[in-house]
Amino acid sequence: MAAFHCQVCGEEFSVPGASLKKYPGWKPKYCRAHSPKKGKRAGRRAPVTEENLTLQEVLDKYDGGPQSGLFTDGSAIPNPGPGGWGVVWVEDGVVREERHGHDPDTTNNRMELVALIEAYKLLPPGADVVVRTDSRLCVDTMTKWAPGWERKGWKRKGGTIANLELVQELLDLVRARPRASLQWIEAHAGNLWNEYADSLATAWNRDSL
Repeated sequence: MAAFHCQVCGEEFSVPGASLKKYPGWKPKYCRAHSPKKGKRAGRRAPVTEENLTLQEVLDKYDGGPQSGLFTDGSAIPNPGPGGWGVVWVEDGVVREERHGHDPDTTNNRMELVALIEAYKLLPPGADVVVRTDSRLCVDTMTKWAPGWERKGWKRKGGTIANLELVQELLDLVRARPRASLQWIEAHAGNLWNEYADSLATAWNRDSL
Protein backbone atom coordinates (compact mmCIF):
# COMPACT_ATOMS: atom_id res chain seq x y z
CA MET A 1 0.00 0.00 0.00
CA ALA A 2 1.15 3.53 -0.78
CA ALA A 3 1.35 6.01 2.12
CA PHE A 4 0.13 9.62 2.11
CA HIS A 5 -0.39 12.41 4.67
CA CYS A 6 -3.81 13.94 5.32
CA GLN A 7 -3.93 17.67 4.57
CA VAL A 8 -6.38 18.19 7.44
CA CYS A 9 -4.95 16.25 10.39
CA GLY A 10 -1.44 15.51 9.09
CA GLU A 11 -1.75 11.82 9.91
CA GLU A 12 -0.32 9.18 7.59
CA PHE A 13 -2.83 6.95 5.79
CA SER A 14 -2.58 4.16 3.23
CA VAL A 15 -4.33 3.57 -0.08
CA PRO A 16 -4.41 0.17 -1.80
CA GLY A 17 -2.35 -0.07 -4.95
CA ALA A 18 -5.38 -1.31 -6.88
CA SER A 19 -7.21 1.96 -6.18
CA LEU A 20 -4.26 4.03 -7.38
CA LYS A 21 -4.06 1.98 -10.60
CA LYS A 22 -7.78 2.51 -11.16
CA TYR A 23 -7.31 6.31 -11.11
CA PRO A 24 -3.97 7.13 -12.77
CA GLY A 25 -2.44 10.37 -11.51
CA TRP A 26 -4.63 10.49 -8.39
CA LYS A 27 -2.80 11.77 -5.30
CA PRO A 28 -5.01 11.27 -2.22
CA LYS A 29 -5.11 14.33 0.08
CA TYR A 30 -7.39 13.24 2.92
CA CYS A 31 -7.61 10.34 5.34
CA ARG A 32 -10.91 8.49 5.74
CA ALA A 33 -11.95 10.60 8.74
CA HIS A 34 -11.54 13.88 6.84
CA SER A 35 -12.68 12.90 3.37
CA PRO A 36 -14.90 15.63 1.84
CA LYS A 37 -17.12 12.84 0.45
CA LYS A 38 -17.65 11.48 3.93
CA GLY A 39 -18.73 14.92 5.11
CA LYS A 40 -21.27 15.16 2.30
CA ARG A 41 -22.69 11.73 3.09
CA ALA A 42 -23.12 12.71 6.72
CA GLY A 43 -24.92 15.89 5.78
CA ARG A 44 -22.16 18.15 7.05
CA ARG A 45 -21.76 21.69 5.82
CA ALA A 46 -19.17 22.33 3.15
CA PRO A 47 -15.97 24.06 4.32
CA VAL A 48 -16.32 27.83 4.62
CA THR A 49 -13.83 30.11 2.88
CA GLU A 50 -11.83 32.32 5.24
CA GLU A 51 -13.25 35.85 5.31
CA ASN A 52 -9.98 37.42 6.54
CA LEU A 53 -11.85 40.22 8.32
CA THR A 54 -10.13 42.83 10.48
CA LEU A 55 -10.92 42.81 14.19
CA GLN A 56 -13.24 45.80 13.82
CA GLU A 57 -15.06 44.18 10.91
CA VAL A 58 -15.60 41.09 13.07
CA LEU A 59 -17.00 43.22 15.91
CA ASP A 60 -19.32 45.00 13.48
CA LYS A 61 -20.58 41.81 11.85
CA TYR A 62 -20.97 39.26 14.67
CA ASP A 63 -22.52 39.24 18.15
CA GLY A 64 -23.47 35.62 18.90
CA GLY A 65 -22.02 32.87 21.03
CA PRO A 66 -20.46 32.73 24.52
CA GLN A 67 -19.25 36.04 25.92
CA SER A 68 -16.67 34.78 28.42
CA GLY A 69 -13.65 32.49 28.22
CA LEU A 70 -10.59 32.04 26.05
CA PHE A 71 -11.07 31.53 22.32
CA THR A 72 -8.28 30.20 20.11
CA ASP A 73 -7.71 29.59 16.43
CA GLY A 74 -4.92 28.68 14.04
CA SER A 75 -4.56 28.29 10.29
CA ALA A 76 -2.15 27.93 7.39
CA ILE A 77 -2.80 29.35 3.93
CA PRO A 78 -2.26 27.10 2.02
CA ASN A 79 -1.92 24.05 4.26
CA PRO A 80 0.97 23.42 4.72
CA GLY A 81 2.34 26.92 4.18
CA PRO A 82 2.55 30.24 6.02
CA GLY A 83 0.14 30.55 8.91
CA GLY A 84 -0.76 32.13 12.19
CA TRP A 85 -2.47 31.70 15.53
CA GLY A 86 -4.69 33.85 17.71
CA VAL A 87 -5.97 33.93 21.29
CA VAL A 88 -8.51 36.24 22.91
CA TRP A 89 -9.57 36.16 26.57
CA VAL A 90 -12.89 37.87 27.25
CA GLU A 91 -15.01 38.38 30.36
CA ASP A 92 -18.65 39.38 29.89
CA GLY A 93 -17.88 40.57 26.36
CA VAL A 94 -14.87 42.68 27.35
CA VAL A 95 -11.41 41.77 26.02
CA ARG A 96 -9.02 41.05 28.87
CA GLU A 97 -6.07 39.84 26.79
CA GLU A 98 -5.29 38.99 23.19
CA ARG A 99 -2.26 37.59 21.42
CA HIS A 100 -1.35 36.43 17.94
CA GLY A 101 1.65 35.17 16.01
CA HIS A 102 2.92 34.03 12.62
CA ASP A 103 4.96 31.12 11.26
CA PRO A 104 6.24 31.26 7.67
CA ASP A 105 6.16 27.48 7.19
CA THR A 106 3.61 25.51 9.19
CA THR A 107 0.30 23.60 9.14
CA ASN A 108 -3.24 24.21 10.36
CA ASN A 109 -2.84 21.66 13.14
CA ARG A 110 0.43 23.12 14.42
CA MET A 111 -1.11 26.58 14.61
CA GLU A 112 -4.20 25.25 16.42
CA LEU A 113 -1.93 23.61 18.99
CA VAL A 114 0.25 26.70 19.39
CA ALA A 115 -2.85 28.85 19.92
CA LEU A 116 -3.99 26.55 22.73
CA ILE A 117 -0.52 26.51 24.27
CA GLU A 118 -0.45 30.31 24.32
CA ALA A 119 -3.96 30.39 25.79
CA TYR A 120 -3.07 28.09 28.66
CA LYS A 121 0.10 30.06 29.34
CA LEU A 122 -2.09 33.08 30.05
CA LEU A 123 -3.93 31.24 32.81
CA PRO A 124 -2.84 30.95 36.43
CA PRO A 125 -2.91 27.37 37.80
CA GLY A 126 -6.21 27.85 39.62
CA ALA A 127 -8.11 29.54 36.80
CA ASP A 128 -11.72 28.35 36.47
CA VAL A 129 -12.44 29.24 32.87
CA VAL A 130 -13.47 27.65 29.56
CA VAL A 131 -10.89 27.44 26.77
CA ARG A 132 -12.52 27.03 23.36
CA THR A 133 -11.12 25.83 20.04
CA ASP A 134 -12.84 24.96 16.77
CA SER A 135 -10.41 22.07 16.27
CA ARG A 136 -12.06 18.78 17.23
CA LEU A 137 -8.70 17.14 16.58
CA CYS A 138 -7.05 19.18 19.35
CA VAL A 139 -9.86 18.49 21.83
CA ASP A 140 -9.84 14.76 21.08
CA THR A 141 -6.05 14.66 21.26
CA MET A 142 -6.02 16.18 24.75
CA THR A 143 -9.08 14.43 26.18
CA LYS A 144 -8.94 11.01 24.50
CA TRP A 145 -5.67 10.09 22.86
CA ALA A 146 -2.61 11.82 24.36
CA PRO A 147 -2.83 10.20 27.82
CA GLY A 148 -2.88 6.77 26.17
CA TRP A 149 0.03 7.63 23.92
CA GLU A 150 1.96 8.78 26.98
CA ARG A 151 1.32 5.48 28.81
CA LYS A 152 2.70 3.64 25.77
CA GLY A 153 5.89 5.70 25.68
CA TRP A 154 4.47 8.26 23.26
CA LYS A 155 3.67 5.70 20.61
CA ARG A 156 0.47 5.17 18.67
CA LYS A 157 -0.82 2.16 16.78
CA GLY A 158 -1.20 4.09 13.52
CA GLY A 159 2.42 5.25 13.36
CA THR A 160 4.20 8.42 14.39
CA ILE A 161 2.46 11.13 16.42
CA ALA A 162 2.21 14.35 14.44
CA ASN A 163 3.47 17.49 16.20
CA LEU A 164 4.55 15.44 19.21
CA GLU A 165 6.49 18.23 20.93
CA LEU A 166 3.46 20.53 20.83
CA VAL A 167 1.11 17.79 22.03
CA GLN A 168 3.38 17.09 24.99
CA GLU A 169 3.72 20.76 25.91
CA LEU A 170 -0.02 21.35 25.71
CA LEU A 171 -0.82 18.25 27.77
CA ASP A 172 1.48 19.46 30.54
CA LEU A 173 -0.22 22.87 30.53
CA VAL A 174 -3.71 21.35 30.57
CA ARG A 175 -2.81 19.17 33.55
CA ALA A 176 -1.29 22.12 35.40
CA ARG A 177 -4.61 23.99 35.11
CA PRO A 178 -7.16 21.32 36.10
CA ARG A 179 -10.03 23.77 36.65
CA ALA A 180 -9.81 25.13 33.10
CA SER A 181 -12.18 23.30 30.74
CA LEU A 182 -11.23 22.60 27.12
CA GLN A 183 -14.26 22.67 24.81
CA TRP A 184 -14.96 22.56 21.08
CA ILE A 185 -16.86 25.41 19.41
CA GLU A 186 -18.19 25.36 15.86
CA ALA A 187 -16.20 27.44 13.38
CA HIS A 188 -17.81 30.14 11.22
CA ALA A 189 -21.17 29.77 12.92
CA GLY A 190 -21.63 33.38 14.02
CA ASN A 191 -19.78 33.04 17.34
CA LEU A 192 -18.25 36.48 17.83
CA TRP A 193 -15.16 35.59 19.82
CA ASN A 194 -14.34 32.53 17.75
CA GLU A 195 -14.44 34.79 14.69
CA TYR A 196 -12.28 37.30 16.58
CA ALA A 197 -9.68 34.62 17.31
CA ASP A 198 -9.82 33.64 13.63
CA SER A 199 -9.14 37.25 12.70
CA LEU A 200 -6.10 37.31 14.99
CA ALA A 201 -4.85 34.07 13.44
CA THR A 202 -5.05 35.51 9.91
CA ALA A 203 -3.75 39.00 10.78
CA TRP A 204 -0.39 38.18 9.20
CA ASN A 205 -2.19 37.85 5.83
CA ARG A 206 -3.50 41.43 5.63
CA ASP A 207 -2.26 44.99 6.10
CA SER A 208 -4.24 45.96 9.21
CA LEU A 209 -5.15 44.12 12.40
